[in-house]
Amino acid sequence: MNALLNKSLFLVKEHLGIFKAANNYDIYDPATNELILNCREHNLGFFSKIIRFTKYKKMTPFYLEITTVSGEKIVSMKRPTTFFRSDVEVFNEKDQLIGLFKQKFWSMGGKFEVTDQNGKPVCVLQGKWTGWEFKLSQNNKELAQVSKKWNGLGKELFTSADNYVLQINDTVPQDHKDRKLILAAVLCIDMVLKE
Repeated sequence: MNALLNKSLFLVKEHLGIFKAANNYDIYDPATNELILNCREHNLGFFSKIIRFTKYKKMTPFYLEITTVSGEKIVSMKRPTTFFRSDVEVFNEKDQLIGLFKQKFWSMGGKFEVTDQNGKPVCVLQGKWTGWEFKLSQNNKELAQVSKKWNGLGKELFTSADNYVLQINDTVPQDHKDRKLILAAVLCIDMVLKE
């Protein structure tokens, strides 16, 4: 596992754009303000690009890839076209399935069951009704939290770009396989719930 995933604090900044179809993110170390990871949405189809400019954009498929600044793949996520709820697959650097985010119906603030590749529950990703904070918990123990960072009135009103802070608790061991799922949770929140 890449040592960058052993950090406990990440700042995820979505690229600004008034008319953009693809979603791209930069991931920083907030302590040093250093860019440590990139997340790019590759291979967005022509029809998906068109639909992204309509009210149906939440239904479009996506494929995101998180890499180091030098291009080494860390994790990727994909979702097919969806109509009612989203199931997002998460893959490791070798394109092997490592987990899923299964969206739950009728939850205030958004809720996902996070499972491993065999469908065994790993944790729950639950948002507050205000939509500004999310927690990943396992057996009522918090593993990590994701908070939306305020961008300022101009950016909030005129763009769809959001910034998030991910804080992983010390209870999650370094080099633990679930750290990839925890990092992917931030992008799942933005792509499924906030876009």
